[in-house]
Amino acid sequence: MDSLFEFLVSAFLVIAGIFGIVGSFGLLKLDDPMSRLHAPTKATTLGVGGVLLASMLNAAAFGEYFSMHELMITLFLFLTAPITAHFIAKVHIHRQETRETMPAAGEDDHWATHDTPEDEERRNAAADPADI
Repeated sequence: MDSLFEFLVSAFLVIAGIFGIVGSFGLLKLDDPMSRLHAPTKATTLGVGGVLLASMLNAAAFGEYFSMHELMITLFLFLTAPITAHFIAKVHIHRQETRETMPAAGEDDHWATHDTPEDEERRNAAADPADI
């Protein structure tokens, strides 16, 4: 039974290493900042998650205790990495793009980050407390 746990811990570590290498390679090789942002937030998050799962399994199988610390770190990482990536992408859009250079928004007719002054006036008028 111990050899099964050793195999699983090793498999998690190898898979985590592969994800980490792919994420790091993508960070170095991709050209534009938005592509560079995608590689580490997806692949490296899974890589760190694999290391933490291997650590949990190792502690449970060979340390005779179950550690919740790794599970909490994994949960925190999976919740915060996409939010951080979203913030960085929004900053990139605001620094690099204007309303005229953005691609077509499709059915929505506008991008929320680059509203026209008319859109802002309409939104402010709808939120005016005097209208209530």
